Amino acid sequence: MQPANQPPALPRAATLILVQQHHGELQTYLLRRSPTSAFMPGLFVFPGGLVDGADCDEAFWKDHMDLAPRAVSERLGQGIGLAEASSYAVAALRETFEEAGVFFATKAGATAADLKRAGKRRLEESQRHGWFRNLVQSEGWTLTISTLAPWAHWITPVGMPRRFDTRFFAAALPEGQDGRPDLRETTIGLWISPRQALIGNLEGNTPLSPPTLVTLNELLDYPTLGSLQRGLWGRGWGEPIFPLLVSLGKGKGSVIIEPWDPMYAREDIRIEARKLPASVLPAGEPFSRLWNDGGVWKPIGVT
Repeated sequence: MQPANQPPALPRAATLILVQQHHGELQTYLLRRSPTSAFMPGLFVFPGGLVDGADCDEAFWKDHMDLAPRAVSERLGQGIGLAEASSYAVAALRETFEEAGVFFATKAGATAADLKRAGKRRLEESQRHGWFRNLVQSEGWTLTISTLAPWAHWITPVGMPRRFDTRFFAAALPEGQDGRPDLRETTIGLWISPRQALIGNLEGNTPLSPPTLVTLNELLDYPTLGSLQRGLWGRGWGEPIFPLLVSLGKGKGSVIIEPWDPMYAREDIRIEARKLPASVLPAGEPFSRLWNDGGVWKPIGVT
C-alpha cells in the first residue's frame, strides 16, 4: 500500500517540541487539547497549529528575526525555501505563545513587565487574525529564531478526519519563562519527562497523539538537555513521515503503520484485532505501529 494517494497540497502546520532541564533530566511541555477540538480532542500534544497568512509576510518578518535571511535558510531551510522555512518558524513561535504562553522574543531593555504586558495581550487578542504580527510590530520585539532547530516533517495519514503537512521544531524554554495553557484550545499544561509521559499514556493518564508518542520515544535517546542540543546540531528535516491508517472494522478501532514498519509498502496488510491486546509494548520499547484502543493510541508489536 503505497502513499500515492496523498493530495498535492495539505494545510500547513507547525509544532514546537519545548524542552527544559529539570533535576538532571530532560522534560518536555505537553498541552491537553480541548475535548471540543476538531482535531485530536482530549489528547496531549506539543504546542502547535496552522500556518496563517500573517506568518507568511516574509518582507515583515525578516526585519523582526534575530537571524539574517541567509542564516534562517541555512539553519531551518534544509531543502525548503527561505519563505517556507520562515513561515513555518513564525507559526511555531506564534502558536507556542498562543497555546503555552511562552514567548520566544527579545528587545533592547526588555523587562519582566514587558513580558507580562505581552502575555496579557496574548490572552486578550490571540483570537484575532494578525494579532501576533501587530504585537511584534507595535512593541518592537525580535523573534529568537536562532533558538529553533528542525526535528521532523509529518504528514497526517489518509483517512484521518483532518490532515496537515507539519514541521516539528525543537527549542529550549527561554530563561525566566514557564508554560501556561490558554484554557481555550488547551486545558492542561505539564512539564514531564518523555518516559513518564509514555507510561502515563499506557495508563490512560496522559493520552498522546500519534506523532507526540513517536517523538517522545525518540527523545529517550537524549537523557539531558545538553545531549539533545548536541543531537540537534546540524539536524535536517529528513524524509517526510507519512504513516498509513488501517481500519480494523466497525467498532474495532484502527492501527497506524509507520514508514519504518516491515509491512509498510505491502498492499495486503492484515491485522487481527483479537491479537492486539496481547501485543501492546511496554513504554520505551521501539515500535512501528500504534493501535487506537478506545481513544488511546498504544504501541504494539508486529503480529
